[in-house]
Amino acid sequence: MGSNLIKRWLFYIVGLIILALGISLTIKGRLLGLGSWDVLHYGLWQTFGLTIGSWAIIAGATIVLFTAVITRRLPKLGVYINMVAVGVFIDIFNWLIPEFEGWTQHIFIFTLGLLVMAFGVAFYITPNLGAGPRDTLMLLLVEKFGLKISMARNIMELGAAVAGYLLGGPVFIGTVVIIVGLGKLIEMWLPLTRRLLVSFLGGEDDEIIRII
Repeated sequence: MGSNLIKRWLFYIVGLIILALGISLTIKGRLLGLGSWDVLHYGLWQTFGLTIGSWAIIAGATIVLFTAVITRRLPKLGVYINMVAVGVFIDIFNWLIPEFEGWTQHIFIFTLGLLVMAFGVAFYITPNLGAGPRDTLMLLLVEKFGLKISMARNIMELGAAVAGYLLGGPVFIGTVVIIVGLGKLIEMWLPLTRRLLVSFLGGEDDEIIRII
């Protein structure tokens, strides 16, 4: 049991790294726009400096603090790991991946980034070790105001996109594609990530069967 838990944590962290890679690839293809929260992080970077990954961490920490105050309970460990790891690896990949020029290259790298990002999300949610800060806020809105999950998520995405746009973040057709299509792509990858986790654990695991 202890060995399986360690393996699930490893699987979770690898998923976060894959997610960060996907986000960085979309940033390199930013002529098409970015996902709502990345528009905000990019706009904050453009306006105030630091790095995009740093703002991802700062925004996540702000959300974690807000939700902790409102709910009077601390989030799971996975939320903190998610918040820090994704921000750190966004900066690492932004440094490692070169810039691209022209619409053709941006379309290709953005599309690749979207697929990788969806795979990373599916990968990290499969072990069920904690959602990200923004998902925690979404669930809080659902709990406190009786909103549907889709409505809560749309409100958050729209608010982040508008704030990021006002700060100079790139909003275009890719922003809409991510908002509308990311969930479907995550669903597409989930059967594969489930099989990968089961295989990594050396066979079917009761915890995976129960939660997925």
